[in-house]
Amino acid sequence: MTSVTTVMVNYQTPDLLRRAVHSFKTHYPKVPLLIFDNGSQDQSPAMIKTLAKRYAGTVQPHFEEKNIYHGPALHKTLTSLVDTEYCFFLDSDTITHRGTFLEKGVDQLSSGEKNYAIGHVIRVNRRGFKDPHGFPIVVTPYMLMKTAPYRKFPPFIHHGQPVLNNFRKAGEKGYRILHFPMDEYIDHLWRGTASQYGYGLGMRGKLDYVLNKLGL
Repeated sequence: MTSVTTVMVNYQTPDLLRRAVHSFKTHYPKVPLLIFDNGSQDQSPAMIKTLAKRYAGTVQPHFEEKNIYHGPALHKTLTSLVDTEYCFFLDSDTITHRGTFLEKGVDQLSSGEKNYAIGHVIRVNRRGFKDPHGFPIVVTPYMLMKTAPYRKFPPFIHHGQPVLNNFRKAGEKGYRILHFPMDEYIDHLWRGTASQYGYGLGMRGKLDYVLNKLGL
């Protein structure tokens, strides 16, 4: 799978990260893995350096000086750190139980020129809240996507659904978001990092919540 780079973004959850890396590497020992540390001030940098040594040649660390948050970290990865045809984003609070999902995902994405991203699909409104009549996005805990089309659309942002604007515009341009049952291969703890540190959205997150409730 030399056409895929896997990316894990970490912020001060070294124990979760270690488990996520070991479980993924059990099934995909040769797939390149980029560990993007988002300005951690705990034991994470040391842990990441240890993981890079253990999986030498297949694990690349990247260290930010401060936390730029999840969406901007994904954006930076796609625009300056990953040069493979596909990028697989895997949260640090996951456990990979079996393989073949990358191979199957790549096969599906490669079957159509305008296939863009694949994973667990939900429908959301323009503020990112679930809406059965909204547009499709792939949730970021386990998301496989083509890297080349990314820059054609708005960047991933600091938001509870960082792919929101990018996937909305991609859909408007005829690109397809495909469903794949990642949860049959990978367990996600949900909010493993956010439960400890939150999303850091401040007033903007509260405003989106209120405006969504008002239907605006």
